[in-house]
Amino acid sequence: MTELIIYAIVFLLLIAHTLMAGKMYKAVHGNPNLSLKEKNDWKLKALIFPGYFWGKYKRTL
Repeated sequence: MTELIIYAIVFLLLIAHTLMAGKMYKAVHGNPNLSLKEKNDWKLKALIFPGYFWGKYKRTL
């Protein structure tokens, strides 16, 4: 039973990570003020730590 709970928590964390990365990816892609290199940098950061870099991205706007 404990194993199932652990798997459920890991699954929820992966889903949250994916949704946050997708949200940031969409926001960065739609920003016309960024150059192609800047967009690619932010998108890469979104794949690694989306929650942390989402806050940093919002502060730079």
